[in-house]
Formats: sequence, C-alpha cells, structure tokens
Amino acid sequence: MRRAALAGKPALADPGAFPDTFRMPIPQHHASPIDPATLVRPRRTIRGMSAILLPFTADRRIDWDAFAAHVARTAAAGITPAVNMDTGYVNLIDDATRREALRIARAAVGGGDLVAGACVVDDSGAAFDEPSYGRQFDMIAAVGGLPVIFPSYGLTAGGDAEMLARYRRLARRVPRFIGFELSPVFLPNGRVLSLDAYAEMLQIPECIAAKHSSLSRRLEWERLALRDRVRPEFRVLTGNDLAIDMVRYGSDWLLGLSTAAPDAFALRDRWWAAGDSRFDELDDALQALGDFTFRSPVPAYKHSMAQALRLRGLIAADEPHPQSQRRPESDREIIRTILERIDAAMRAAPVPAGEAV
Repeated sequence: MRRAALAGKPALADPGAFPDTFRMPIPQHHASPIDPATLVRPRRTIRGMSAILLPFTADRRIDWDAFAAHVARTAAAGITPAVNMDTGYVNLIDDATRREALRIARAAVGGGDLVAGACVVDDSGAAFDEPSYGRQFDMIAAVGGLPVIFPSYGLTAGGDAEMLARYRRLARRVPRFIGFELSPVFLPNGRVLSLDAYAEMLQIPECIAAKHSSLSRRLEWERLALRDRVRPEFRVLTGNDLAIDMVRYGSDWLLGLSTAAPDAFALRDRWWAAGDSRFDELDDALQALGDFTFRSPVPAYKHSMAQALRLRGLIAADEPHPQSQRRPESDREIIRTILERIDAAMRAAPVPAGEAV
C-alpha cells in the first residue's frame, strides 16, 4: 500500500442513441422533489478536471510530445489534468502505456494536481479483483496522483451494498480517491447508485469526490441537495457532457468534452465566479460542441476531440486509437463552425457597468 505517497498533497477542493440514453433504468429511492432554483450558486469558484485525450500520429503511434504539451496547456489554464481516463483510451492501453502517461503528465504539471484513472479490465462474471486495483493505485501514487476508481464487472456486481463494501476495502489502500458513477449506456459494467447508497458513499471519508455520469439532471440535482445537507465539502463532479451547465447548481466537473478547449472552459468558469453574463453564451457554444460530438455512437467522441484539437492546430493528426470508433471526415467542417462560435464567445466584449443585459 502507498498511503504515504500522497501524504501532504492538498485535497482537491473529470453508447447508444440519445433517446435510448434517456430511457435507461433509473435507481429507485425516496428523494423529495428538488427545486433546481434553490441549488443555483452564483459567483461560486468552480473546480474543473479535464480528461486528457491521448493523441496519435498519422501512422497510429502515440504522440507523446503532443500529449505532454496538452497536459501542460490544460494545467496552465487552471484546470486539473485527468489522465488515463476514457478520453485517454484507458481500457485499450496496457500498464506500460498507462505508466508512461503518468510519468509524462507529472513532468508536465510539475508540483500541480494530477488525477488519473484506476482501471481494471475484466469480463462479465469476474470476481472482484482488489489486488489489480491495488496495482493501479500504486502506479498513480508513485507520481503523487489522485485515483478515479473506474467500474469493472467485479466491482459493480451484485447490489449497491456489495459494491459499497468493495469501495470500503479499496479505501483502506489509499488516503483519498474519486468515486465514479457511470451509466451502463456507456459501459455494461457501469453502475448508478440509488440515492440511499450514494448517502452511504458520502460516509466513506477517503472518498472526497465522485464523478456522476448518468446524463440525468434530476439524479445529479438530488445528489447535490444530499451533499449540501450531509457533507458540504464533498465534490459532485458532473460527467454530463450534454448538460455542462450543471456547474450552476454546485457541481464541479470532470469531462471529456473539455479536452477540446480547456482554455474556453477555464474562461467560462472565471466568468461565472465574477458574475459576468458572458458565461451564458460561452457555455451555450461549448454545449453545442458537446451535443454534436457526443451523439451516437458515443464512444466515437474521442475521434471528435482529436478532430477539434487538430483544427485548432494543437495536434498534428486527428487519428483515434486503432481500436476506437471513428467519425466521418465530413464532421470536421461542422466542428470547425462550432469552434469559430466558441472563439467568438471567448472574444466577446464585457457588458458595460449598468447596461441592461
């Protein structure tokens, strides 16, 4: 166990058609109706974590130089880089590649915060593989990173109580971690907890935050209201690339969409903290990119992110991982138009004091 490796690190204060997504099974619970207006938190400082794309060259080799530059650029924008996430093809790369990504990312951010996925790839019916999670934790601890616990068949098998018991076992191996609720729409081994089970997760002190990727505003609002009552310092990290404005209600974020424009997300968040009305149009422009690039088949969004970064001149090629799904070449012109809209929103002049909006 590597508990000492993170000692002294500051606590962090990231398929199917859309109609099918919204018909996914919803956990049963006894939540009271939530009025979202009561959750809005104006001028709040938002904490962002961006899942870093692992870029590839035209001949389908990992472009480590471009990866390092993208990690550094993200950190310089004030966004915490999250490596070895889905956007980094974590389930398609081996441990040697994950370790190299961690090494390069740590060098790129210096002493800054770093988040990384702890992913165990298994098959349906597999037993919970705690030692394999332990090895992932050790890799991340070696660079002073904070792990995000990815779902596996063994971790999510059975009921909520069984999964939470496994979380508690993993908590004995690390001083801090980020949990991960993931709809089975994205991965068949994903799980979205009932609200009662979420309340139990909040009682695990080592779990300081949790990424919520149900794509349901209602479920996320319920978690925010519960968090506010039970453990206000806990961070609900929206993973809803179809509703990135969940930050209005008190969510922080850990997104794949942000890898296309971490500078734009950082500016958007600064405008929210300042009470600047330019937040809304920039958020709308970023959401347009999310709506287009996270369409079915959803996993192909990673190719879309590569297309966006190539169009911005930040990577040399827009190849995805050889085993990952692709988008049509015609997407480039649509993405180019949306990027122009984002750029225009970023350049918008401030509203003069006293002028009606």
